[in-house]
Amino acid sequence: MTTRNTTAGAALPLNQILAGDCVEVMNTLPAGSVDLIFADPPYNLQLKGELHRPDNSRVDAVDDHWDQFSSFAAYDAFTRDWLAAAKRLLKPNGAIWVIGSYHNVFRLGTELQNQGFWLLNDVVWRKSNPMPNFKGKRLTNAHETLIWASRDEAAKYTFNYEALKALNDGVQMRSDWVIPLCTGHERLKDENGDKAHPTQKPEALLHRVIVATTNPGDVILDPFFGTGTTGAVAKMLGRDFIGIEREEAYRKAAAERIARVRRFDASALEVTGSKRAEPRVPFGQVVERGMLRPGEELFSLGNRFKAKVRADGTLIGNDVKGSIHQVGAALEGAPSCNGWTYWHFKRDGKLVPIDILRQQIRAEMEADGSRTH
Repeated sequence: MTTRNTTAGAALPLNQILAGDCVEVMNTLPAGSVDLIFADPPYNLQLKGELHRPDNSRVDAVDDHWDQFSSFAAYDAFTRDWLAAAKRLLKPNGAIWVIGSYHNVFRLGTELQNQGFWLLNDVVWRKSNPMPNFKGKRLTNAHETLIWASRDEAAKYTFNYEALKALNDGVQMRSDWVIPLCTGHERLKDENGDKAHPTQKPEALLHRVIVATTNPGDVILDPFFGTGTTGAVAKMLGRDFIGIEREEAYRKAAAERIARVRRFDASALEVTGSKRAEPRVPFGQVVERGMLRPGEELFSLGNRFKAKVRADGTLIGNDVKGSIHQVGAALEGAPSCNGWTYWHFKRDGKLVPIDILRQQIRAEMEADGSRTH
């Protein structure tokens, strides 16, 4: 367990599970000290009596005292208080994830907007193995909703777009996530063999959230820590966490669980970065360095079109002159074109994308930069 001094000089209790009411504990922590908050608040399910399967066996549903509120007004007041405390803790460019079901997520979304959070996405977590509706009077409730919001409209929040795309086999990640419920070896059990927590979230869900919206070394706060899924995944991924949990049994289960977790090595924590963050390389530099010569021909994939390189880094093809992007777009009759991936040069009879040359220059720039530090 470690602490970190904030800019205000107060110590931040990193990688610890703090006991107590979430609002009271959050109000003792230094303002503007947390990069991300993941919150899984009580759902206020309003269950009326016990729920049974068709064979009359009892369903282990959420009927704990912490999920019971006297009225919607009481639940709204609770939501207002903990979200206000959460917003105070976020850094100016921080963000929050809140998860809920149809019982409470609309109330959560309203209060987020009331307090000035800026909604970025709502994500549907579709459970591939949902619990059936045993009474057959409603649709099977097969999803929960996550709301992702930045602290303010102008916040420069973290979003590792390319990393998520890589996670999704090279396809842009959508806002509907198919992830199974927490079952099997991942589901924590108490000494009686029962679920240690009725709504334990799968580690896959937190893995996606943390990889997408934090960087190694960031601080993640979970004010409803439960059995510690957020802390376990944060530790694995090289992030620091702060957990708040008022139930002693949950704190004990979470502490034992996190103690068993091994942090991944530094090289494994790296994720695919945004191409926008890479150094900009004008095509003219490729020509200046002699990697391509004026007069050399470039070809579109499939040899449909060709163009000649000019001394100033522009191209000419079919009487069209301009940048690698402009000429490619004009020849294809398209509104835009990424010339780096569109154009190829020939080496040993094979077509090679000119982007290879850009990556060579970037590698040299990074090597030069590392030598100067």
